Amino acid sequence: MKARTRAALVAPALSLAGLLAVTGPASAADGTAQGDLTPVPLNGVDGSGEAMVWVEGTTLTVEFAASGLLAGSPHAAHLHYGEDAKNQCPVEGDDADGSGTITTSEGVPSYGSVQVSLTTEGDTSGDSALAVDRFDTAEGGEIDYQRGEIEVSQDLADDILAGDVALVVHGVDHDGSGAYDGDTESDLDPSLPAEATDPALCGILAASQMDEMPAGGVQTGTGGTAGTENLGLIAGGGVALLAGAGLTAGLVARRRTVGQDS
Repeated sequence: MKARTRAALVAPALSLAGLLAVTGPASAADGTAQGDLTPVPLNGVDGSGEAMVWVEGTTLTVEFAASGLLAGSPHAAHLHYGEDAKNQCPVEGDDADGSGTITTSEGVPSYGSVQVSLTTEGDTSGDSALAVDRFDTAEGGEIDYQRGEIEVSQDLADDILAGDVALVVHGVDHDGSGAYDGDTESDLDPSLPAEATDPALCGILAASQMDEMPAGGVQTGTGGTAGTENLGLIAGGGVALLAGAGLTAGLVARRRTVGQDS
């Protein structure tokens, strides 16, 4: 998608310096990217989802809906990207250690590292990748997420509009116990079970034409909270964690309508 600026609105008589003062960064671009979320192979997830990201310059609004997740448990979700990554979702062959499952680290060569943490409030950087008290809980196995005013670098905004960024939802139930448990430690934090951080759903977000931004109800976040605080909550199922994040079914219905019209 070619970059657009407000230069066309400026009178031709203005000097070049005047144009630069009015238009701002020449690389700013608007657009959307969307994709289906599908199960990461080998991880035993029978789920699905849809995601859309609106890009306005370097500001994002993100929506995704997912089902078939571990009910009553928090699920970390991120935008992943890497310059050296394949920019695709994992395949069975990515099970490098032959364990029969795919860990987050084994998926990194495919989808890249965490660029944006899709928290319900506060910091959205990679520093919050495991801030489990600020990720959505899958009540009934479903998550409906929306958040706006997410600031990113121009490079990442461009990567999203190039169709190179993945949305990954984490958290699985390998042993069918109904909770994050098991003897295998997470490859991201040994204090957590692997089930808490292994990838569940993944989707590459393909660029599409600019759609209308969702109206109203967008969470803006407050910033300033980062890190891996309250990690113990995730192992206990996280039933009380920020359930629903103030979202409504109407947001999801609107997003699906926008996606069908794009």
